[in-house]
Amino acid sequence: MNIGFIGYGKMGQSIERQARLRGHKKLFITNKTPTYKELKNSKIEMIIEFSSPKFAVSNIIICIENKIPIVSGTTGWDSDFCFIKNTCKKYNGSFIYSPNFSIGVNILFYLNQKIAKIMSKSNLDYKVSIKEIHHKNKLDTPSGTAIALAKDIENYCDNWGLVSLKEKKRYISIYSKRIKNIIGIHSVLYESDIDSIEIKHIANNRTGFVLGSVIAAEWLYKKYGFFSMKDVIKL
Repeated sequence: MNIGFIGYGKMGQSIERQARLRGHKKLFITNKTPTYKELKNSKIEMIIEFSSPKFAVSNIIICIENKIPIVSGTTGWDSDFCFIKNTCKKYNGSFIYSPNFSIGVNILFYLNQKIAKIMSKSNLDYKVSIKEIHHKNKLDTPSGTAIALAKDIENYCDNWGLVSLKEKKRYISIYSKRIKNIIGIHSVLYESDIDSIEIKHIANNRTGFVLGSVIAAEWLYKKYGFFSMKDVIKL
């Protein structure tokens, strides 16, 4: 594929290298939202977008409106999620979003959903907390992955919520740390007086995120709709 890259930080550079290793061609790189003219006159077959929460929505919209498939891993724009989904439907766009493209992290998502579903059917008195640790240059706190884990718990089990509401019995605590050279650690801990259950993912390097992004782009090629990594890896 001819791939354009929006966002060329450490992640964007790593993804571009991996894409070239897998036989794809780099068509352009930008750290700014591309113009309609740039996209219209190009031969881009796919956009991979890892920019910042401030520009992510405009980046996604301009690609969808120009019928260019886009894979986005930028987090921190959750409030516009429904708007993007509706726009994708309106223009019959091609879009994959994931707060984390690592296959391992998406297995963590899957396991977390299963545990939350089991908890929702039991009367066990567990407290749940999420911990995430990243490098000091991580822009959003808590991470998009941690928020996604919390939202899955909230969706699958009515007993817990991200916001302390009267109808919610328990509050989901999220603890964030920023430590030099830590790529990414996420864990979900269910604790009671009698035992603890913990699921955890540790990223040893960026390869999982990078490869997952390119695999997602390859999967999206010539497909239409609003997708996630669950669709890509068939969980």
